[in-house]
Amino acid sequence: MFGSLDISTSALVAQRIRMDTIAGNIANASATRRADGQPGPFKRRMALFAAGDGRGGPGVRVSAIREDESPGRMVYQPGHPDAIASGPNRGYVEYPNVDLATEMVNAMLASRAYEANISAMSMTKDMLSSTLRLLA
Repeated sequence: MFGSLDISTSALVAQRIRMDTIAGNIANASATRRADGQPGPFKRRMALFAAGDGRGGPGVRVSAIREDESPGRMVYQPGHPDAIASGPNRGYVEYPNVDLATEMVNAMLASRAYEANISAMSMTKDMLSSTLRLLA
């Protein structure tokens, strides 16, 4: 019984990290500078899951948070401070490769998975309580 609670707990932690990553993507959907102040768009991040709890037990964990290397969208804005100064893309500003619709769908999926794991934990707890009542 306690193993199933551990599995659900690991899934709750993984989905929370996934939701935090998605929230960061949404918050930076218009950022044309990196966190260090250098020009260049924010790159969408993704939480990658792996089997196991990281200690040899069953469950799930976030193995890495990776940047999506796909190109951002280019918008012609020659007066923007981060516009490309020379070359064939002169006057264009590269915006992040974050699609708000995709991020919202991912957020809904993470939220539903979180809720499903809470339900699984609740059922496990109810079964454990019923078992203890039968034994007492």
